[in-house]
Amino acid sequence: MRLRSLFAALCCAVILADPAHAEDPACANPRQMDGFRTCADVAKAEQEGAFVLYSTDPEIAQEKLLAAFHATFPKIKTSYLRLQAGALYAKLLAERQGQVYSVDAVQISDLGFAADFQKRGGYMHYVSPEMAAYKPEYKSKPEGYWNWGAVTIAGIAYNPTLVSAAEAPKTYTDLLDPKWAENISVKVTISGLQHVTWYVIRKLYGPEYWEKFALLKPHAFDSYVQQFDRLVSGQDKIAMTAQYSGYLIMKAKGAPVEFVIPPEGLIATPQPYGAVKEAPHPEAARLFMDWFLGVPGQTAATAALYYHSPRADVPPPPGGEPITNFKLLFPEDWDAFEATHAAYAKEWNKLTGLR
Repeated sequence: MRLRSLFAALCCAVILADPAHAEDPACANPRQMDGFRTCADVAKAEQEGAFVLYSTDPEIAQEKLLAAFHATFPKIKTSYLRLQAGALYAKLLAERQGQVYSVDAVQISDLGFAADFQKRGGYMHYVSPEMAAYKPEYKSKPEGYWNWGAVTIAGIAYNPTLVSAAEAPKTYTDLLDPKWAENISVKVTISGLQHVTWYVIRKLYGPEYWEKFALLKPHAFDSYVQQFDRLVSGQDKIAMTAQYSGYLIMKAKGAPVEFVIPPEGLIATPQPYGAVKEAPHPEAARLFMDWFLGVPGQTAATAALYYHSPRADVPPPPGGEPITNFKLLFPEDWDAFEATHAAYAKEWNKLTGLR
């Protein structure tokens, strides 16, 4: 059973939105902290003493990000749970169906899941004063439920010890060359980034593109870490849906990886963040959102996660180019994109060897 059907079956898990807070304005007099403003009760957040994040990002990066928050607020102990987007969302809904409230904020790499969670009334409504620095299209409607916290971009990567620069694919159509058969990797079906890639490439080249790509028998993985590890070890020669962040991290370590920016553009998808309704540490959740969406949190995030910030006043990740230097490919209509999930899941499961 595909995930959306499972979620629909969890009818009793639907959480009604709280009308009393549906139109909460931002607080009139936010408190100025070191580099950001907050409407949270900082003293109460410190009394709560803990903050729990659910995320789809790699563990090492999450540890660095939360360590930066803890360094700013040492009285607040941080912890996290990392799962792939589909598995994480299924766990979140199952917990709420059982009235288990153990998470304060959630980051999920699939805007469709974020929109669905908002419809279910799962997010706390909180208009952070730092949201003023973000474009309207980077916020939930109405604002105050989730917000773009980062932008993930992806292209093509290869191992230069196995593939010469002249031989390396330059465009997405170059990836269809039979010489890459069984030597190319992608992400698994439950990856939000992979869904965006499937959707965008299908728009560019039609459904026959993926029919031809299936003949390559690609290897599919949960994490970009696995994709780049296989490139470095020589188990694969090419990575499609190769995250720019992963490339920067591996390049900084001196690993043999190169990144290709196709003339068509780079795939881009947002990383929505939001505080959760019935959070066990609600003031800590608000405080984290303010810190994270502010310059200090966004700067810490780019350093830890190597993603680009949606804020114009935050520099690019270490060793990376500004996001304005890239042509970005992403769905123009997110509702239309979300409506393709059933078709995508069916095709991608078949393409990657699942049934």
